[in-house]
Amino acid sequence: MTSQPAAPSPSAQVLIVEDEPDHADAMAEALRRPGHVCTVVGGVAAALAELRGGAFDVIVTDLRMPSSAGQEGVESDGANAGMIVLQAAAELQPEAKAVMVTAHGDPRTIREALKVRGAFDFVEKPLDLDIFRAVVNRAAEHVLLRHQAGDLKHLVQDAGFEGIVAGSGAMLAILDTVRKVAPSKIPVLVTGESGTGKDLIARAIHELSPRSGGRYVPVNCAGQSESLIEDELFGHVRGAFTGADQSREGVFEYADGGTIFLDEIGDMPLPMQAKLLRVLENGEVVRLGSNEPKRVDARLVSATNQDLDAMVKQGRFREDLYFRIQGSMVHLPPLRDRREDIPRIVQHALARFAVEEMGPGTPVPDIAPSAMMKLAAFDWPGNVRQLINVVRTVAVMAIGDTEPGEQATVELKHLPDQVRSAESVDVDTLDADSASLAGKSLQQIEKRAIRETLRLTEGNRERAAAMLGIGERTLYRKLKEYGLH
Repeated sequence: MTSQPAAPSPSAQVLIVEDEPDHADAMAEALRRPGHVCTVVGGVAAALAELRGGAFDVIVTDLRMPSSAGQEGVESDGANAGMIVLQAAAELQPEAKAVMVTAHGDPRTIREALKVRGAFDFVEKPLDLDIFRAVVNRAAEHVLLRHQAGDLKHLVQDAGFEGIVAGSGAMLAILDTVRKVAPSKIPVLVTGESGTGKDLIARAIHELSPRSGGRYVPVNCAGQSESLIEDELFGHVRGAFTGADQSREGVFEYADGGTIFLDEIGDMPLPMQAKLLRVLENGEVVRLGSNEPKRVDARLVSATNQDLDAMVKQGRFREDLYFRIQGSMVHLPPLRDRREDIPRIVQHALARFAVEEMGPGTPVPDIAPSAMMKLAAFDWPGNVRQLINVVRTVAVMAIGDTEPGEQATVELKHLPDQVRSAESVDVDTLDADSASLAGKSLQQIEKRAIRETLRLTEGNRERAAAMLGIGERTLYRKLKEYGLH
């Protein structure tokens, strides 16, 4: 019976604490082969500095190290150095898994490491590198699967449906606001440029609310006359106007118990604004041609790409209606101000369009680093909507250039001319949260950028150097300088 090939292990950030350089190099090399990114330090003090300043998935530490390697102010006879690292890892990197390496595998020490200090597993010296690699792979899989489960839970809680892809600090804060306001009845006003996803936020509010079992009814106010939008919102009775052969309920009645999304509310005619205000104030609608009010209970979410403050000052939008609809305000920044979301959106869209455009079983296209950097550098005046449309096109083109069943790669040649000509963008604009860099030294920031880029490229140094905009020799020098392997 032929064995199935092992599934590739997930790439992880690994901290190796080992005072013997030869052993440290052997462990790092064993872990680099499956794609892990390793940081190697020779003692407790250096390990504590890394645990405070970096982010790791797995910490591998030797049990015994020279006492000189201990933390300043902490008694260490060398025998308990690894225990100090384990304790610090539990406090500073609680999501990480720790693996103890020891040549002194007495049951009491192992039990303390596993039960008291929270180690994931232990490996005895002399190391069998295959066993060592398997243990670290299992630890990495535990951590990364937990991260994926957390990301999925966060997406379900904060979005409630497929469509919102976010990771930037700005968007995560917005989704947190959505999660908080959704259970209430207060109206919400969503602002932002065209194409930023205001409709997705409105639907998320509905899906996360107690009204999710009711109807969600979107209405676009742009380009509609007063009579048309009044009929759409409030309905009419038979004979109310020429052609009204039968009665029809309006959106407010139809969405009773649910949510109404008034898109482009800034385009609503002034007389209609007054009628909408009355409905919001008393909770009653009157159909055209009728004098009988009907009680309705529909939650209102509005959106606009216009400056309503300026419109109020110009007399083009009622101030009292403005105050009424802005119970909670959500402003969506343009895509150019949250470029770190672009890679996530691109990858999500590639996976989606591979199936939608080419059918089930089509391998998801890869994307060349140079193409991704151009997508991230472009200003996207049409925001997410424009990016999605471009990704749809380039996915089809890339797949068309590839033999059936093979994985396609989106390259520079597939991008529109205007995107290809975009100027480079600083790498730090792609960071998920610039606030997390405050107070860090330039060396720490550079080290983090190299770590994360190697992780993104699954350890491919050639691609990492290209994405970082440096030569391979420079990258190798930096890897050695920072103890990265």
